Amino acid sequence: MPTPAFSAVDRVRAAYDRIASADRPEIWITLRPRAEVEAEARALDARADGASLPLAGQLLAVKGNIDVAGLPTTAGCPSYARLPEHDAPAVAMLRAAGALVLGTTNMDQFATGLVGTRSPYGAVRSAHDPERISGGSSSGSAVAVALGLVDLALGTDTAGSGRVPAAFNGVVGLKPSRGLVPTEGVVPACASLDCVSVFARTLPEARLALALMSVPPGREAPHRTPGPWRIAVPPLAALGPLDDGWAEAYEGAAARLAAAGARLVPLDPAAFTEAGALLYEGAFVAERYTAVGEFVDKHAGAADLDPTVAGIIRRARDIPAHRLYADQVRLAALRTAALGALGDADALLLPTTPGHPTLAEVAADPLGVNARLGRFTNSTNLFDLAAVAVPGGEVRGRPFGVMLIGPAGTDERLAELAGLLTPPVRLAVVGAHLTGQPLNGQLLALGARLVRTTTTAPVYRLHALRTDPPKPGLVHTGPAGAAIEAEIWELPAQGLGLLAAALPRPMTLGRVELADGSTATGFLCEPAALDGAEDITSYGGWRAYSDRRPTD
Repeated sequence: MPTPAFSAVDRVRAAYDRIASADRPEIWITLRPRAEVEAEARALDARADGASLPLAGQLLAVKGNIDVAGLPTTAGCPSYARLPEHDAPAVAMLRAAGALVLGTTNMDQFATGLVGTRSPYGAVRSAHDPERISGGSSSGSAVAVALGLVDLALGTDTAGSGRVPAAFNGVVGLKPSRGLVPTEGVVPACASLDCVSVFARTLPEARLALALMSVPPGREAPHRTPGPWRIAVPPLAALGPLDDGWAEAYEGAAARLAAAGARLVPLDPAAFTEAGALLYEGAFVAERYTAVGEFVDKHAGAADLDPTVAGIIRRARDIPAHRLYADQVRLAALRTAALGALGDADALLLPTTPGHPTLAEVAADPLGVNARLGRFTNSTNLFDLAAVAVPGGEVRGRPFGVMLIGPAGTDERLAELAGLLTPPVRLAVVGAHLTGQPLNGQLLALGARLVRTTTTAPVYRLHALRTDPPKPGLVHTGPAGAAIEAEIWELPAQGLGLLAAALPRPMTLGRVELADGSTATGFLCEPAALDGAEDITSYGGWRAYSDRRPTD
C-alpha cells in the first residue's frame, strides 16, 4: 500500500512535538535526545536504499527490560540498570529494517504484574481514561502506541503483558509462539515462558514487525482441516464475572466472526482458567526468583524496589521442589484437556480480560486485581500457544479487547482471523484533506474512499491557521459553535495509523461529533494555535472560505 511522502525527519519532529503535547512523562524510562534521533533520521532519508527498507522512518519504543545499545536496561528498577553495548536481536532486526528507536518505556518492575502501576517511574495511566490503569507489564509501550507517539513498540508477554495493555488502550498486541522471536537481551521474568511481543495500531503493521523479528520456525503450523474457519467460543456462564457491558461486547465480537463466515463451536474453558491460576498460585512462580531473586535479596529495603513485586519474588524463593514437579504433572493433564477441548478449532475467542479496573481499585487490592486480570491470559504460554489481542469495540467509551488463541506455529492464521474483527475506520475531514484540496492525495494514497459529505454537529468553530499549506483548525466550543462542512472517508486502519504518526502540531486526531448524532475520528486543533488565527466559522466550511473572491 502506498504511503504518504513524509520524510523520516518530519516524522521524528512530529513525534517529539506530540510527546511534549501529551505530557505523559510516566510513559518513558529513557527518552533519547531529539537531536540524536533526528540525525539518524537524516541519515536514513539520505540512504539510496531507504525506500526499500520495510520500516523506513517508522518510530519504535522498546520496553525497559529489552536491551537498546547505549540506553540503560532497568527492567523498571533504576538500581538494577545495566548499559548494553548491543541491541537485543529483536531490536536489531527492526532497526535494520529502518525503524528509529525513540527510547525505552516504563513497565511493571521486573515484568511482574498486569497492572502498569508497579514502577518507581510512576504509574502509567490508560490512554483513554486517566482514572484507570494502562495494564502491564508492558504499560508504557502500549500507551505510547495508543497516543500516536510511536508506530510500533516492543513488549514482553509471559502471563499476558503484551495483551492486557493492548486491550485497555485499544491497540493490537501480538504474542508470538514461544521461540519465534529471540529473547536474548531481555531481562527474564520466567525465562522458559517469556516472549517478545509487539504493539501497533493496526494488524498489518504488527504482522510486518513480527515477520521481521522472527527466526526460521522450528515447527510447522498444525494441519488445518478444510472448510470454514472454526472458532471456539465459551458460553458466557463459563467465563465468570465480567464488567458491565463486557458480555455484550464479547458476544458482538463473536457475531462479527460468524457474519464473516466463521463457524462458532462451544468450548468449556475450565482447563485454561485452572492452568492460569497455577502460574502465580503454584510453583512456576519460582522461576521469577531464579531471574532476579538474588538481586532482590541483596537490595532488601531499597527505595526503588516495588514492595508488591519484591514480595512476590521473595515468596517464590522457598517453594519446595516437589511442588514444582506436582504442578508440572497437573499442567500436563490440563494441557491435554485444553487441547482436546479445542479440537480442530482454528482458534479460541476470549475477552482479553474480565474487566478494566481503576488505579484506586489496584491500590486497594494489588494482588487480587492482578489475579483477576490474568484469568484468560495466564495459561497461554504454559500451554505453549500463540495469541493475538485486538480491539473488540467500546464499552461506555472505553476500549474493549478480545484475543484469539491457537496452537504454536499458527501466528499467521490467528492474525488473519483477527483481521475479521477489524473493519475499516471512518475519518472526518474539514480542511486540506477535502476533495480537491492540497492534502487529499494523502488519503487517496492510503486507499481511502469518500463515503459522504455532511456537516459536524453545531458545536465547533473553524479558524484559518498560519500553516503551509494553509489549513483550518477545528475546535469544539459547545453552544457557541456552528455546523461545519465535513467529508466522511473510509480507510484501512493501517492508513489512519500512518496519518496519525506523521501529523504535525498543532493538528491532533480526536472524536468529531456529526450532524446525525454519530461520531468519527477527525482532525482537530490545539487551542493554543488559535492565537491570531482568523475565525472563519461564518463561511460554513474550509472550501467556501478557500473559494472566496479576492475582494471578500
